[in-house]
Amino acid sequence: MTSDPVIKAVVWDIDNTLLNGVYLESPEQPPAADPVLASVLTELAGRGILQALASRNPPEAADYVRSVTGARFAAAECGWESKAAAIGRIAAELDLPADAIAFVDDDMLERAEVAAALPDVLVLTPEDAAEAATWPQFSPAVVTAEARRRGELYAERRARQAAASAFGGGRDDFLRHVGTRIKISRARTADLPRLHELSVRTHQLNSAGEPVTEAELAGLVESAAYQVTTLRLADDFGDDGLVGAAIMTGNGAGEPVPFTAMVPLVMMSCRALGRGALDALLAWMCQAAAQAGATELAVPCLITDRNVPMRLALAAAGLRAEAGTVAPDGRAIFTRSLTGDLPALPEWASVEATPWQATP
Repeated sequence: MTSDPVIKAVVWDIDNTLLNGVYLESPEQPPAADPVLASVLTELAGRGILQALASRNPPEAADYVRSVTGARFAAAECGWESKAAAIGRIAAELDLPADAIAFVDDDMLERAEVAAALPDVLVLTPEDAAEAATWPQFSPAVVTAEARRRGELYAERRARQAAASAFGGGRDDFLRHVGTRIKISRARTADLPRLHELSVRTHQLNSAGEPVTEAELAGLVESAAYQVTTLRLADDFGDDGLVGAAIMTGNGAGEPVPFTAMVPLVMMSCRALGRGALDALLAWMCQAAAQAGATELAVPCLITDRNVPMRLALAAAGLRAEAGTVAPDGRAIFTRSLTGDLPALPEWASVEATPWQATP
């Protein structure tokens, strides 16, 4: 079981699962919450695992379950369509692959339908779910303050998306309108658990495609040969905290200047997609490397189906990989010249990082 994907969201049925009975059969006094499963839900949410609902019930059933469990559900699909279709919409809303989702339902036919339609989803009985907190898939290696707030952050995300849909202007106008704030600063020792968590959890916006341990990160933060830079993101809807980072170094050629600034890792939480955060970090990387004397920026990037957003962001910042140059390890090197015009930081980004002192 240790090789199984880490579960990032649990989708719960309501009737005879989170509730001790059927919601519509007792309209005057709906059933109480199942104490065992409500406790499991709370425990998993505290580990940063998102909670969601998919139930053949009216929408008000979700409000009732929220009230009796005290849970902050990241998504809720209550209606009469198939559970598989509901889970598909939840996966799209939360921007998660099917293998990062577990589904809990007491009904054997519902479980079978979901298993057939979505074979990568982990399908559980309520009895399974009662034990799930002890399983490796539900035990993330790192649980940070950001992780514990994940349900709240997704609620803020829904409100932000609704506001964006109603807004009449372009993306930059909206980001300005909602008071977007980006802070770029040098990594500190206190950031190490969150940086490790990002390296484990990010896939769409991760150039390296593999986790970095806290010990490795600590060595990089303390090394004079590297600069580990963090990005924090907030707006009028809420504070997302530390959502991105980059690791930069010289090319090791022993030449003071000119040299190539190498970026072994760029990563960003998917919550930051569309909010200008990755664009700002890449712009800062270009400017900082140029100021340190580099004539080229290079980002080795693992080529996967899931990190297309990262490769699109690299291209938008002017980095290109030569066609047909993917190495045997699946990586291509995206490069750009640092002479001439460089990407500009948005007006809402502030830089607190000390100037990068490259030691090639």
